[in-house]
Amino acid sequence: MSNVVEIVIEEHIAVVRLNRPEKHNALDRESFTAIIEAGERLAEDASVRVVILTGAGESFCAGIDRSIFEDEDASALAGDVMRPRGATGANFYQSAAMVWRDLPVPVIAAVHGVAYGAGLQVALAADLRLAAPSSRFSIMEIRWGIIPDMGISATLRHIMPADRIKLLAYTGNVIDGAEAFRQGLVTELHDEPLAAAHVLAEQISQRSPQAVRAIKSLLNRSLDEPVEHALRHEAELQLTLLGSPDQKEAVMANLHKREPSFRYSRSGAEQNKTDRK
Repeated sequence: MSNVVEIVIEEHIAVVRLNRPEKHNALDRESFTAIIEAGERLAEDASVRVVILTGAGESFCAGIDRSIFEDEDASALAGDVMRPRGATGANFYQSAAMVWRDLPVPVIAAVHGVAYGAGLQVALAADLRLAAPSSRFSIMEIRWGIIPDMGISATLRHIMPADRIKLLAYTGNVIDGAEAFRQGLVTELHDEPLAAAHVLAEQISQRSPQAVRAIKSLLNRSLDEPVEHALRHEAELQLTLLGSPDQKEAVMANLHKREPSFRYSRSGAEQNKTDRK
């Protein structure tokens, strides 16, 4: 894998770091490919229970690298990279964001510095966004004469009201972390978002891995489903948990007031993999 994206896995937590600090982690073609490969690799890693997304250096991600506009003409952009790929139907650029939404385990974006354009859309595909008050956000694509097209129509719909999304997208205005939190774009504010993300990831990693995966599957799907489908999905997922080794361990740990010791359940992972199809 390219070194423009680094992965470190410890104690069931994977830290994925965008690694072009001299460019504020702006995304070129190599970066897009590396991000997608990182997400796909972690989706198959049974040991991973939580993922933290962050950026090396001064920023999370400054958006699209200008080289993409210089190197590719309009016909190239309308070619293979814009065609659906894989089961989700996301194209090449969309996959760099949607791979994190589709990952079966929780993803926490730790945002510092700037998260502009493509960088913001990658962060939006995370389940949670922890940001520094001084961080800055922008749906900046309008400045390049294009629309935000990395899954934002799927990820932002349940985070912000449509009029606020339109205001940011029409103008390309930059807002700071405090305003982003006020508008719901950010989950929590922390002076040290990466440290806070580690604390939260450790807490989540100590919960039943199978149940955590099921919660993500449930909420990713049910919010967009008719009520009867959502209720059916709830029941189906619950049936995969009841009586499972992880569920029994959660009960015993609570009854005996001790820390649980969960083991990886292949059946749970396979169930979540099926849910993503």
